[in-house]
Amino acid sequence: MNNSSVIAAAHAVLTCPDPFKKVRLTAKAMQQWRRGTFSQSPNLNKALNLGCAMPDRPARLAKPELMLPKQMPKRGKGGSESGRIALLHALAHIELNAIDLAWDMIGRFCNDFPAQFIADWLSVARDEAKHFLLLSRRLKALGSAYGNLPAHDGLWEAATKTRHDSLARLAIVPLVFEARGLDVTPQTIERLETAKDFISARILEIIYNDEINHVRIGAIWFEHVCHARNEQPELAFHNAVKTYLKGTLRPPFNDKARISAGLLPNFYQPIAM
Repeated sequence: MNNSSVIAAAHAVLTCPDPFKKVRLTAKAMQQWRRGTFSQSPNLNKALNLGCAMPDRPARLAKPELMLPKQMPKRGKGGSESGRIALLHALAHIELNAIDLAWDMIGRFCNDFPAQFIADWLSVARDEAKHFLLLSRRLKALGSAYGNLPAHDGLWEAATKTRHDSLARLAIVPLVFEARGLDVTPQTIERLETAKDFISARILEIIYNDEINHVRIGAIWFEHVCHARNEQPELAFHNAVKTYLKGTLRPPFNDKARISAGLLPNFYQPIAM
């Protein structure tokens, strides 16, 4: 296995508009990584010939319609079936972006890290693909489908801002965005259980438990970069958040889950508003 083939695989996923094909490509890549048999398919060779530059944005189908955050219609808290469908659709879109974010992390930065970095972020991509499938299947069971509703188009903004710096990317994506998921998901699970949608609640429990590990992976590699650059991790995190994040970190925080993931309060409490 060499990094050029991994970077080519990242390019292939990011330039694939079909979300379900992204899932299949991710599963195949994880399988090949484990076997040590990353094949050079025509698509990968084409990507290699293009220089494997990561695209500025991942490819998308025409649906769902992508909107700016301020244009998004308000959705309920998950009590009604339509509200739950809107919630699950929004989460499916987040997980689709998470697949691409994991692959962009690999394709853009893997040459700066040991092989374990690739293995870790491949495992994150695999988990995000699993989450997208679970949510998509649940939407189908509720009579809907991913793409039927508009989706938030602000999710890639942080990736664009941090595409030049692995420290900034690790700070903002796993240690802010995914960590925020740890804060809000337990309450969402409770609302779904109150609505007696136990199937959707169990899916969110799976996602929640996986995301703890994703934040942990982010924290490990963030500290790795800090030590390599001789930077103090907490200060480097504070500087990255102030530089690249719109808005501020806001409580309440799920301290128990964050600590379990290796993200200690001295990272986020001093800059919380």
